[in-house]
Amino acid sequence: MKMNTTLIKETTELELGYLDGFEGLPLVVNPKNEIRLSVASAQLRELADLHLLDCGAMLFRGFDVLSVEEFQQFAADFGHPLLSYEFASTPRTQVAEGIYTSTEYPPHQAIPLHNEQSYTRDWPMKIWFYSAVAAQSGGATPIADSRKIYQSIAPEIRDRFASRGLMYVRNYGSGLDVPWNQVFNTDDRAVVERYCQQHDIACEWKADGELRTYQICQATARHPRTHEMVWFNQAHLFHISALEPALRETLLDIVAEEDLPRNVYYGDGKPIEDAILDEVRAVLDEHKVAFPWQQGDVLMLDNMLTAHAREPFKGPRRVVVAMAEAHRA
Repeated sequence: MKMNTTLIKETTELELGYLDGFEGLPLVVNPKNEIRLSVASAQLRELADLHLLDCGAMLFRGFDVLSVEEFQQFAADFGHPLLSYEFASTPRTQVAEGIYTSTEYPPHQAIPLHNEQSYTRDWPMKIWFYSAVAAQSGGATPIADSRKIYQSIAPEIRDRFASRGLMYVRNYGSGLDVPWNQVFNTDDRAVVERYCQQHDIACEWKADGELRTYQICQATARHPRTHEMVWFNQAHLFHISALEPALRETLLDIVAEEDLPRNVYYGDGKPIEDAILDEVRAVLDEHKVAFPWQQGDVLMLDNMLTAHAREPFKGPRRVVVAMAEAHRA
């Protein structure tokens, strides 16, 4: 879906356009003169209100951003309290209230496209990334239009996923994945059990004291404001086929399939075919748009309309994240 550029509203201080070689994603907003992000905040909110639901991603580039705290205030100024990172699936560190490091995986690892927390039934509608330190090489945060992904998935796969749903199974800790007390931000089992009950998550404590959870979730979703259908799940990330063959074999030598750190099945518990997810991954790769970070960039996404990823990198890299506007399926 191409954005209708006749709707773009320019101001005397700001100009809008696209990166070279791109059209429609992301929409780039540049200041015509040197200006602080916080000073332009009101105008940028107005532009986001006009365009984000159409383009799905906006890159605010060329603004002076002096601190994480200034980024934090900018995200909070959009009118929703910043969210804590609950029911986490990857390691992160909180650097300020509502501000977290991006996923702390080793620099050589790529993170495939995904919509934030689409492996559960609660997710943020808005997400912001701030490039405090751009990597010397690599380290892009690729994005993709989830509406186009939905349209490009083979109808028989799309219908099968939509009708059957997905069951995510997670086993925490044991030196293989994020510990449950870090995922739930508590050491109290009763608090974990209460959270799971409130969020339609089945949980059980295993004999070794570790936790296993099951949750049946959506594979596709309808955006609450645009009413467009989007591909919205992390089956391709959680499924055992996402592992390198050697690692997959090693893990299955160590633990039974039901004790894998994470896996996903159809909603009825039946296995998802590897070949099906290979087709899904091919569609995701086809729609990926990648551009290098510049220091001070702020990328704003509608989390349902736009997926994001991470490329491997070399050298120091610091990207922090804010999320807001909680939505529940």
